[in-house]
Amino acid sequence: MKKVLLVFGTRPEAIKMAPLVKAFKENINIDLKICVTAQHREMLDQVLDFFDIIPDYDLNIMKKGQDLFYITSKILDGIKNVLEDFKADLVLVHGDTTTTLSTSLAAFYKKIKLGHIEAGLRTYNIDSPWPEEANRQITSVLANYHFAPTINSKKKLIKEGKDEQDVIVTGNTVIDSLFLALDIIENNSLIKKEVLGNIKSQYNLIENKKIILVTGHRRENFGIPFLNIFKALKKIASDNPDVDIVYPVHLNPNVQTPVKEILGNIKNVFLIDPLNYPSFIFLMNKSTFIITDSGGIQEEAPSLGKPVLVLRETTERPEAVQVGTVKLVGSDPKKIVTESQKLLNDSLEYNKMSKINNPYGDGYSCKRIVSFIEELKF
Repeated sequence: MKKVLLVFGTRPEAIKMAPLVKAFKENINIDLKICVTAQHREMLDQVLDFFDIIPDYDLNIMKKGQDLFYITSKILDGIKNVLEDFKADLVLVHGDTTTTLSTSLAAFYKKIKLGHIEAGLRTYNIDSPWPEEANRQITSVLANYHFAPTINSKKKLIKEGKDEQDVIVTGNTVIDSLFLALDIIENNSLIKKEVLGNIKSQYNLIENKKIILVTGHRRENFGIPFLNIFKALKKIASDNPDVDIVYPVHLNPNVQTPVKEILGNIKNVFLIDPLNYPSFIFLMNKSTFIITDSGGIQEEAPSLGKPVLVLRETTERPEAVQVGTVKLVGSDPKKIVTESQKLLNDSLEYNKMSKINNPYGDGYSCKRIVSFIEELKF
């Protein structure tokens, strides 16, 4: 029986790994163990609870004011102990977090096979996104198996010298997670009631009202870029008093302080607390369009028919830009305002961005990953 260890530590990773946990649990030929680092704590726990995931190992590293040096060293040391306790044949990591980087190093040091889910995303700008671009490139160097979400990602990995037989195009597991979560919400009246109550405790959700959903937390936007972004949102709110801007604000002071100073007293801007995953995707589904610097939302939103304006100069997810579901606006206030007004006022422009098929997956990514691993010979 193959022994597989899944490692993740942030809310986005947990969301994208949750359906994979479910797929592995359905396979009797694989002994699965789950390790969480708790690089995020509260937000991670919300996802674990929603998807009913109980970790076998919990490093619980998060502390106030943690920096990349602390996170990297604590995870590297903690994963060493886990790998010595559970003699895994294969370690699976996801994406581009510090958890992923540190776990990849640990598996390499222990000479354990490594699989990288959501492999091959690239901007080729080491500073954007930072430090994620470096994390994912280093992980690709160390990984034995690369589960690429798209053909484009596979091509990049092969160009970098990866063996084609070790690069598997699966689609992105976030689409599996989205469909799974929406199904849970719709078919569990208690969860649906809780989701609605969670949102309405902070924002009065009105059916058919135009809503711009905003998220922003990336390090490269700290400082002047966020000031410009928030000034653009202020202009949009002022010009469109019948439109609500709803912003679940990240807890980082680099986001909290400037957003409250610039947007805190505007009638149709709602600065709410971070939402748990089911509440967030429910609100995303009710929104008109989304303004974000998130990577995952660029993948999820097209499945819901929601246009996305990306608050970044580059994206490692060019497929959505190429097919037109996503536009890069960076932190340029003029671009943000102009493209927002198009989506609010031009139905042709809106329909063009919202009626396109999602290039990132069909909801069967996890089954493809498990099937590949089941056939591996260690």
